[in-house]
Amino acid sequence: MTFPFYVSPEQVMKDRADYARKGIARGRSVVVIAYDDGIAFATENPSRALHKVGEIYDRIAFAAVGKYNEFEALRVAGVRYADLRGYAYDRADVNARGLANSYAQTMGAVFTTESKPLEVEVVVAEVGPTAERDELYRLSYDGAVAEERGVVVVGGEAERLQQTVTQEWAPGMALPDVLGLAVRALGAGPEGSAGRSLASAALEVAVLDRTRPRRAFRRLTGDLLDDLLPARG
Repeated sequence: MTFPFYVSPEQVMKDRADYARKGIARGRSVVVIAYDDGIAFATENPSRALHKVGEIYDRIAFAAVGKYNEFEALRVAGVRYADLRGYAYDRADVNARGLANSYAQTMGAVFTTESKPLEVEVVVAEVGPTAERDELYRLSYDGAVAEERGVVVVGGEAERLQQTVTQEWAPGMALPDVLGLAVRALGAGPEGSAGRSLASAALEVAVLDRTRPRRAFRRLTGDLLDDLLPARG
């Protein structure tokens, strides 16, 4: 007589969560940090074609770590969601909260019903007319949503880097200051180990600039990025 193989639902969910966390931990972290005129994104990414940070809509951006094909599919779905909502209603009706809720439903459904969870962690950011109205949402592989203020870090070293950045960050910092802080954190090694000096060519940096009239997103590269980063000896 044979008995069917049984695994408790709790064990299934734990195994899925462990699998997703291991995949995310292999990705280089993304630091999302508010400054006086907007929100900055910085990550170690030497690729000029495969972006971890991207524009979703007029004043909304997306950042992610994990499996590229999975988070790129989410980004494209977010662009479609925003375009459709803006066309059907009004551009002002497209906001980060609605997009985060849409992502949460998709990621949660995959986590609970599919055989393999998404190995991704996502940040949705919207720059407002003032710093107080900026919005930052962190989404986990299981669809959990957390609203953050000022600083968000996702990726393998997220907890350590979040603590490092939060200790030095303050509201109203200028863009060069927050970029310097983000890059120092990304290059810092674990406690007791030597850090690395990251060249601008090894970085992917973008901003949501509240001073721009409509499309707030722009990438910072080349000489412009070099001028913003602190001089390193």
